[in-house]
Amino acid sequence: MTDIAALPQREPFTQRINWVDIGPFIALAVLIIAGVIINPDFLSPTNVANVVTRSAFIAIIAVGATFVISSGGLDLSVGSMAAFVTGIMIMFMNAMVPSMGANAIIAGMALVLCVGALCGLFNGLIVTVGKIEPFIVTLGTMGIFRALITFMSDGGNIPIDRSLREPFRPVYYGNFIGIPIPIIVSIVVALIGAFILYKTKFGRRCAAVGANEDVARFSGISVGRIRTMAFVIQGICVAIAAICYVPRLGAATPTTGLLWELQVITAVVIGGTALRGGKGRIWGTIAGAVILEMIANLMVLSNFISEYLVAAVQGVIIIIAMLVQRFSKQP
Repeated sequence: MTDIAALPQREPFTQRINWVDIGPFIALAVLIIAGVIINPDFLSPTNVANVVTRSAFIAIIAVGATFVISSGGLDLSVGSMAAFVTGIMIMFMNAMVPSMGANAIIAGMALVLCVGALCGLFNGLIVTVGKIEPFIVTLGTMGIFRALITFMSDGGNIPIDRSLREPFRPVYYGNFIGIPIPIIVSIVVALIGAFILYKTKFGRRCAAVGANEDVARFSGISVGRIRTMAFVIQGICVAIAAICYVPRLGAATPTTGLLWELQVITAVVIGGTALRGGKGRIWGTIAGAVILEMIANLMVLSNFISEYLVAAVQGVIIIIAMLVQRFSKQP
């Protein structure tokens, strides 16, 4: 007779659920329910489109941050970098208008992608070749990029040429089959990011480097190259976000992208990516970005908390998310 105790026991269903993976989506569902209770207009098509569109910038940058953080790095310069590359893009397009007309927009997009990649490469090389902590490096470049845009704008703003405003407008205000362009761009970036992180050798090596740098190095992985490439991806994502952001305000200022680094890191952490590295969750990151914008939207629609405390609430959220990760049994 078979001993029942000797048979393999099935793991309880609740233990097989990865709460770190599904947590952001549960939080998103709870926020939607709360939003409907607080204000019936919360789920109106106009408000939903506005919330998701406004979250697109942070979501795009946060996809890049997922690579950096999963590889064991951190980039505090993304907000200042966004302001800097935006200023470079507008100045270049304005200079090219007389000779290129509206085609200056395409040239400006190509340039800003290159500048963003170079900014990321700059951060990555200082971290890897200089062997300095990413926190210190990007804290320094955050100040450098912010000072450069302030210098370029002479403390004011850099407006886009009037002749470019209308042809550039659809990049933010346009839509395709009813879906706003920034949302489409963020989904495409997330799909590409998910493919690279989950399906390619580079993505697996990112996680390996973040999980244990010494083991990765002994396994033949070029730790410096992987981390540098993660920063380059971050710079490209910042540039893509800048392209979508320019038509919204039509100018670059010293305050462009202010505190975006807080929102980006918060979105990544809410999404389930551990700040210690080793695992990245692209779709959780996207959900985290939407959650942040949804909370800000709820604060505007309700009278519970002043909308001026949005940054404070985001700070509380990232602390809570870190505490959850700290005491969670999930990897």
